[in-house]
Amino acid sequence: MEHIYAPWRYSYVSDEKIKDCIFCHISKNRDDEKYEVLFSDEYCYVVMNKYPYSPGHFMVIPHFHTSNIEDLDEVVWQRVSKRARQAVKLLKEIMPCEGVNLGMNLGKAAGAGIEQHVHYHLVPRWLGDTNFISTIAGVRVYPADFSEIYSKLKNNVEKYFL
Repeated sequence: MEHIYAPWRYSYVSDEKIKDCIFCHISKNRDDEKYEVLFSDEYCYVVMNKYPYSPGHFMVIPHFHTSNIEDLDEVVWQRVSKRARQAVKLLKEIMPCEGVNLGMNLGKAAGAGIEQHVHYHLVPRWLGDTNFISTIAGVRVYPADFSEIYSKLKNNVEKYFL
């Protein structure tokens, strides 16, 4: 049997589990370093995805807890959408990536991992960033240090989120 080691996942199994909504917890405890919060304002915040699809994958999340975008106040919806637009520019210029997947998975049937709290995903993409290893072996290879990416984005975020 072949073994694949992923020491960065140890915290997933060993850290204290948050019993309620993780996004509300981060909203109330905006510890930039611990939760890798890039930016926060009165309506929403931007945070790195702890288990990303690709390096630089982060989310824009309203402080208001709901699973339905139609329940968001219009001002909150506009701010979240504005931050998503600014985040695309940040990724294109700072990562720099060649494209960005931007979207929401609304409900379990749509693929939402945390369905009780709406959030945008922003996934930076590059030509050739998918290959046989994901298809054949079911494994993703990340060619970057995530803490370096967080620092790079965090150091530049104020230029984009005005």
